[in-house]
Amino acid sequence: MATPSGTPSATPHRADPLTLEVVELIAGLVARYHEEYEEAAAEHALTGAQAKLLSLLALEPLPMRRIAHRLKCEPSNVTGIVDRLESRGLAERRADPADRRVKLAAATDEGLRVARGLRESLRFAREPLAGLSADERLVLRDLLRRMVP
Repeated sequence: MATPSGTPSATPHRADPLTLEVVELIAGLVARYHEEYEEAAAEHALTGAQAKLLSLLALEPLPMRRIAHRLKCEPSNVTGIVDRLESRGLAERRADPADRRVKLAAATDEGLRVARGLRESLRFAREPLAGLSADERLVLRDLLRRMVP
């Protein structure tokens, strides 16, 4: 329902059956993603938390506080996870060039290789996506981008 100004009202409304079905499909997809992610992590002898952190570090070096915020955990937990990744040669600590007092965690070359292997081992969506045309995949991508800020 819209207000006189045309903006949606804050009053919650009941979801229609199609919306409920889409929500259930998304929930199933998310559950399957987490299941395969945990399996992929185990194949690399990583915990789920270690794999998630390594995936973040593969994108860019990050300060510990930002990692804790992204993983929604305490900075002390991040320290332990980075320690374990560092002991395996998958991550390293380095000074932030912008502020040498800040330590960044970064993936090593081996860490980048393992993170790539983790991504590539997530097979659950590949076959269904391969069944869609390139145009259908573009539409799906664009719709998901609208849903995920």
